[in-house]
Amino acid sequence: MEHTANHLAALNFYIDAGVDEVIGIDPVDRFAESQAPAPEKASSTPPRPARTSVAAPAPAGPRGETQAEASAKALAAAADDLEALRVAMEGFDLCPLKKTAANTVFGAGNPAADIMLVGEAPGADEDRQGQPFVGVSGQLLDRMLASIGLNRDKSYITNMLAWRPPGNRKPTPEETTMCLPFIRRHIELVGPKVLVFVGGTAATTLLDSRDGITRMRGRWFDYPAGNQTAGAIISAMPIFHPAYLLRQPALKRLAWIDLLAIKARLEDIS
Repeated sequence: MEHTANHLAALNFYIDAGVDEVIGIDPVDRFAESQAPAPEKASSTPPRPARTSVAAPAPAGPRGETQAEASAKALAAAADDLEALRVAMEGFDLCPLKKTAANTVFGAGNPAADIMLVGEAPGADEDRQGQPFVGVSGQLLDRMLASIGLNRDKSYITNMLAWRPPGNRKPTPEETTMCLPFIRRHIELVGPKVLVFVGGTAATTLLDSRDGITRMRGRWFDYPAGNQTAGAIISAMPIFHPAYLLRQPALKRLAWIDLLAIKARLEDIS
C-alpha cells in the first residue's frame, strides 16, 4: 500500500507540473550510449569556400497576425453580451492552454458593479472549480476587498487568461496575445468605473507598460473604455497579487494604502 501511495503521489506531481503524455514506451540505456565510441572525425580539411559578397538582410517587418489571434479578435467583436462572450471562449480551440485545462474560467461576481478586478490566469483550484480566485490567494483577495467594504456581490472578478497554464507557469507572450481580444472585450461589456489589475502580468499587458508592478502599484492609469462613449477612459490601478503578498507579507502595508486609494476613488464617482 505504501508503494501504491508513493506512485500515486508521483503521478499527481507530474500532472500538476503539466506532464500530459509519455514520449517513449521502451526504456533507453543512456549509460550504454555514453560508452559507445565516438565517430571518427574527417581527416581532410574541407576546401575554403570562395569569397562572395552577400547583401545585407532586409529589416524585419511587423509580426503578422496569426490565425488564432485573428479568430479570437473576430469572436470577441461578435459577442454582444457576456453570455455570448462566454460561449465564444468555450468554443475557441486554438489556444493550446485550453487543451490542458479542465475548465474555462470566465468570471464571477456582479457584472453591474462599479469595480472590476482582472488577474493573470487561473490556478489549480480555479481550474478545478471553474471560478476565478477561489484558492488560498483568492481567500486573501476576499479579505482585502472586505477591508474596504466590498465583496463578490459588489465587484466583478476575472482573469486575463481563461485557461490555466500547466504547472501554474507564466503564460507565454503568444498565449497572452491570442487571448487579449477576449479580455479587452470582457472589460468593454462590463464597463466598470474602476479597473484593478491584480498582479504585474495583467498590469503590464493591458496597460502596455514595461514597468514592473513595484513601480506601477498605487498609481492611477487611464484605460480606454473601448466601444463605450468616444474618448472615455476608465480609472485603472495595479495592485500586488495576493499570491505575492503571501510570499512577501511585509508588502501588505503598501497593499493597504492602495486599497484605501481604490475605496476613495469609488466614493468619489458614486
